[in-house]
This record gives sequence, structure tokens and C-alpha cells, in this order.
Amino acid sequence: MEYMTEPVKHTPGHILCCDCGVPISPNPANICVACLRSKVDISQGIPKQVFISFCKQCQRYFQPPATWVQCALESRDLLALCLKKIKAPLSKVRLVDASFVWTEPHSKRLKVKLTIQKEVMNGAILQQVFVVDYVVQPQMCGDCHRVEAKDFWKAVVQVRQKTLHKKTFYYLEQLILKYGMHQNTLRIKEIHDGLDFYYSSKQHAQKMVEFLQCTVPTRYKASQRLISQDIHSNTYNYKSTFSVEIVPICKDNVVCLSPKLAQSLGNMNQICVCIRVTSVIHLIDPNTLQVADIDGNTFWSHPFNSLCHPKQLEEFIVMECSVVRDIKRSAGAGMISKKHTLGEVWVQKTSEMNTDKQYFCRTHLGHLLNPGDLVLGFDLVNCNLNDEHVNKMKSDRVPDVVLIKKSYDRTKRQRRRNWKLKELARDRENVDTDDERQYQDFLEDLEEDEAIRKNVNIYRDSTIPVESDTDDEGAPRVSLAEMLEDLHISQDATGGTHPVISN
Repeated sequence: MEYMTEPVKHTPGHILCCDCGVPISPNPANICVACLRSKVDISQGIPKQVFISFCKQCQRYFQPPATWVQCALESRDLLALCLKKIKAPLSKVRLVDASFVWTEPHSKRLKVKLTIQKEVMNGAILQQVFVVDYVVQPQMCGDCHRVEAKDFWKAVVQVRQKTLHKKTFYYLEQLILKYGMHQNTLRIKEIHDGLDFYYSSKQHAQKMVEFLQCTVPTRYKASQRLISQDIHSNTYNYKSTFSVEIVPICKDNVVCLSPKLAQSLGNMNQICVCIRVTSVIHLIDPNTLQVADIDGNTFWSHPFNSLCHPKQLEEFIVMECSVVRDIKRSAGAGMISKKHTLGEVWVQKTSEMNTDKQYFCRTHLGHLLNPGDLVLGFDLVNCNLNDEHVNKMKSDRVPDVVLIKKSYDRTKRQRRRNWKLKELARDRENVDTDDERQYQDFLEDLEEDEAIRKNVNIYRDSTIPVESDTDDEGAPRVSLAEMLEDLHISQDATGGTHPVISN
């Protein structure tokens, strides 16, 4: 007779803890977890409070020995930075897990929960969880300290232009603002003939010089001065200076080219008008409407100067005006401007209205002028021209008058101007009324020249009502479509900030 028996289940035996007598599963130490933790603290030696430096100006944390890193709150980069602060004590245990414990952003505290393991007492593995408190201390980094000091600099870019008008500088200022080239500057200083840009590193200064070479015709020289040296580590401390010279030609200048240069540009007349200065000098021949572009290298190889100062501009009134339809072009002539119209005009100075003296000239403003209009120009007949190229020209090749631009009522244009520009924050030596007049000239140039406006950020002025693009006199104006909305950051009652777009 067979008997059925149930299989025997083998369960692990239990032993008593050698300290408190609680039944426990066998382990190498033969001690319960509670007693083991009371005897051994595996987190011993790991600091529970650590100090970490934070720069409020640039929002960066200090990473020893000498670097500052940008980290977002509760990011992997910040967690790694926190763990590196206790790297040496953590090397004695096994790190299982690490995570942030949420704290208020303004509490100046970072809490990291760590899970570690360590072998204790005859091979027993003990795991422990604890929190390390990181105290955020404010400390200004070296870069921000130099910026705040405003006296420490490693490189300076000195931009100069040997002219009496600052049109090119006003245009250059808008380009710098548009592309953010002023962000790395420690200080910007304005002097009577240019601007000085101070930088904390030579690389930033070189980047600025490269930007200037791409935007305006320039040439530069670089020099450096030894400040200190360490013969033991073979390190040297230099201060670098970059002297940048802009071509001495501005918009609306009348120039006289050398015969060789005029011939190379398509047999142009030597007397030309500068209609624009961007990365090159844009010239137009008022007798034939022929245009040419001269870059910086060409100018410095064949230099020329402005014949007249802007203050020598005189006001003329148009007596007669006729458009020239058939333009005779010489052999090898260059490109003709499509935006201008060749005209033959008789003009008379407004200061000589009591006489019958009139002047005849050709002009590139034939599409703008009508009898009775006022126009600004240079009287070359009664002007003392001290130029080597003009002195060698035949008298019949020098025009009596060169007309520059049509004249409008400046007060009315300024009152109706419903746009504005931003300016660089810079230290000024002195500001006179002539600077304000030159700035108004630049604003009028922006209204009259669409090609320059494309490179400039123009913002709406909410204090001026929106009107049509042209006024009663036909003065050009900036269209509403070309204006940007000015963004302001305002502070609400709770202390927070929110963007406000001014309409």
C-alpha cells in the first residue's frame, strides 16, 4: 500500500541578532539593520552642508579651480557641479543615486538627496539615504568684476575718421546695435573724432575689427604694450591697441578723383558726388549718371579728399529744369544709375535774389527738381579749392555748381517724424549744437535713402501720430511697414517683470 506524501518546503532559517535578539535572516555580520546602522555610519566624512558660489550678474556658478559655468536650476550640469564639490569623500563609498530635493528658487539653498552603499563588518552591504544642503553664496566673477570696474581692459579699438561730419559714425552705431557687437565691451568712450571700444580680451577686440572691415571701408594698425611678465612660468601680460581709420569721405561729399582712378572706373569725370558710404564708397557722376563703387583698398591706393565742407552748402532756387533724354556715353563707360534722372538746370542763390546772376549745371536730381524748388549745393566758382587734382584740371571740366539734395523744411520734418533710433551707452566728452545738427542730417538721409534704411533698425515713436508717408511738400518719410515695435520690460506691483510692447 502506497502513501502519498507532500513535498517538504525548505525555508531559510532565522537567527537572532547578537545585540537585540530580534529574529533576522542570516547575514555576514549576524546583526539586524537597525543595530548595524547604530554602530556604523557610512556617510561619515561626507559633509552635510557645502557652500557654492554664484555670480548674480552673469548667472553662473563657480567650478573650481578657476572656471564659471552656466547651469539651470535642477539640471544635470548643476547636479554634476554639486557632486564634484564632495568628490573626495564620495570616492570612499559607492554612489547609487543622486537627485535634487525641490526648494524655493529664492531660498539660496540647493538640496541633493544621495543614496550610497558601503561594505561593512565581514562583507555586509549597507545602504543609506541622506541629504546634502548646498548654501548658495553670492560672489562676483572675474569678468563681471572687470566690467563693473570699468578701468580694467586688455584691448582697445580706436575708431577714427578725419572728417568734420559724423554721418558715417551714426550709421556705424546703428549697425553695431543691430548685430549686438557692443555686448562684450567694458566701456565705450566718445571723443571729438571717433569712438574707443574697451574689451577684457584681445579676441573680442579682433572680432570688432573684423566687423568694422566688413561694414565700412577701413584700414587698421595693431600694437601691444607689455604690462607684466612672469619669468618662472614664461607668461606675459599685454595690452593691445587696434587703430582703425575709416575713409575720410561721407555721404553728400563732392570729391575729385585722380585721372588714373577715374579712367579705371570707366572714364568717369573726376568731379563726383558721394551718394552713400556702406562697405564701399558709392560715387555718381552728376554729368552722366555713371556710378562706381570704391572699396577701402582702392581708396588707400588712390586717395582723394572732399572738396567742400558741409557747412559750405548753399541754398539755391531752381529757375529752369529740363530732363536730358539722350545721354552720350564715351567708350568704356561704366554702369548708369537707374534711380536718378539726369537734368539740366538754371539755379540762383537765395542770397543773391536781388541780382540777375544765375548758374547752369547738370545734376543727378532731375527726377526731384521743379522750377521754384529749393536745393542745396556747392558753389565751386567762388570757392577756394585747394586740391592737387582740381588744380591740374582744365577750367571747363570743373562745373560751376554741384547740387547735392533737395531742401525741405527741417522743422516740419522733425515735428512729423514718427520714428526713432536707439543709441549706444557711451561716455561723451562734450556735446554741442553742431552734433545735434549732424544727427538730424543723418535722420534725413535715412528718410531719403531706402538702401541705408535696410541696414538699420527703426522703431516706432508712439508719441507721434501716424500720418501718410509723404507730407504736403513731398518730403520723403519712413513707411510704417519699415518700423519695428519697441519692446520695454516693465515691473508690476508684485515685483515680477513682463514684456510690454508699445504701440
